[in-house]
Amino acid sequence: MFYEPRNGHGLRYDPFKAIVAPRPIGWISTVDAQGRPNLSPYSFFNAMGSHPPIIAFSSEGAKDSAANARATGEFVFNLCTARLARAMNASSASVPHGVNEFELAGLAAAPCRIVRAPRVAETPAAFECKLLQVINPVDLDGKPTGALIVMGQVVGVHIDERFIKDGRFDTAAAQPVARAGYNDYAVVTELFEMIRPTPEQALAAAPVKVEA
Repeated sequence: MFYEPRNGHGLRYDPFKAIVAPRPIGWISTVDAQGRPNLSPYSFFNAMGSHPPIIAFSSEGAKDSAANARATGEFVFNLCTARLARAMNASSASVPHGVNEFELAGLAAAPCRIVRAPRVAETPAAFECKLLQVINPVDLDGKPTGALIVMGQVVGVHIDERFIKDGRFDTAAAQPVARAGYNDYAVVTELFEMIRPTPEQALAAAPVKVEA
């Protein structure tokens, strides 16, 4: 099939989010101008660069996380794992401004070293971030999309040392949760390794055969 999004897909459910999957979950903690904590997951999230490390999450609408990050210039990414999936889901509820989602989800808030926002104490990894910019994208017709893309530079990294093995963060042991479209999620439990070929190796090798 082929469809143009502006004309609709004709399916029972929109396939877009299920095709761009699995996506890391940006479990974002912030504080507002009064210092009240907020915690919310975002499925439009990823790393944008490594030198310096930059991450970004997108909020479809002006929600508390984006507003707080803009107001304070800071936010924290907390890795959501299989053990924390239900707590992450609980923190996704659209509750009134000022409600503490840490308490709502039964989570402990741990202090950060550089930023004011707390981190999820139970997570095996968290990034303290300073705001770089907030982007308000427009569509091809120049109309505001309503989305807010929040980009931050990672200025501090917390890692539970139990998940460091042979100098590497053990992703499979941490079991990160990813969004897979609709109401579906995936858990990373297994990895496989491929070494990027050199230009010489790539040019000398036979074309890769893809099984039908």
